[in-house]
Amino acid sequence: MSVPLTVVIPTLNEEGQIGAALEALRWAEEIIVADGGSTDRTAELARRGGAVVIDVRGTSIGAQRNAAIARARNEWVLALDADERVTAALREELARVLAAPAHEAYRVRCENYFLGRERKRGRWGRDWHVRLFRRDRRFSEDRVHEHLEAVQDVGALRAPIQHVPYRDLTHHLEKMIVYARWGAQELHARGRHATAWDLLGRPAWRFVRDYVLYGSWRDGSFGLVTSLLTACAGFLKYAYLWELERAEPTPRPR
Repeated sequence: MSVPLTVVIPTLNEEGQIGAALEALRWAEEIIVADGGSTDRTAELARRGGAVVIDVRGTSIGAQRNAAIARARNEWVLALDADERVTAALREELARVLAAPAHEAYRVRCENYFLGRERKRGRWGRDWHVRLFRRDRRFSEDRVHEHLEAVQDVGALRAPIQHVPYRDLTHHLEKMIVYARWGAQELHARGRHATAWDLLGRPAWRFVRDYVLYGSWRDGSFGLVTSLLTACAGFLKYAYLWELERAEPTPRPR
């Protein structure tokens, strides 16, 4: 059964998973992939998988999402990433909800997996985002942690989205560095400075929050490692900000 819904997906070099992402969305009436200038076969595979592909280069993920939303034919839009999958239960719930919408938008919980195991505790275990909304809504164009503009009337869906953001630890660290740099650049552009609290206190608080307050200690070594990674991500962002403050132009040879 086709669901009267447009799914929008921002991509950049996602040839390894865009095919599987589209295969899992055959029930959606329309899929729009906003490609950020992939140098691999992402765009080709997306077209082959039945998606409309638009070229949106040199912008943020939020801007890619917005460009796709502006092209949507359907009244309702579901925002996904290439590493996210709609469960069968969520697909059925979407069909029911869209038959008679009771709210202007809906938040969805993400089930986040790392090394084959769901992260049920810590920050990743409390991961809710507004992903289903009418097509007149737009995302912020922040480079990091883009989000849908404020909506007053927001409901919640029961079924989750499954999210596998990292292939392995190396991939996790690589993405961590990219996002830390972007976050530091945004803070630097706003005139922020890295303080001792930012470099020491924030990472320590992240670890205590995830490991102790959110109960990740119950997950043994898995909870310890994932909590430390969360703390490390916070440290790296402010370490890169510290670096930006001290960067000087390379002296020209005389």
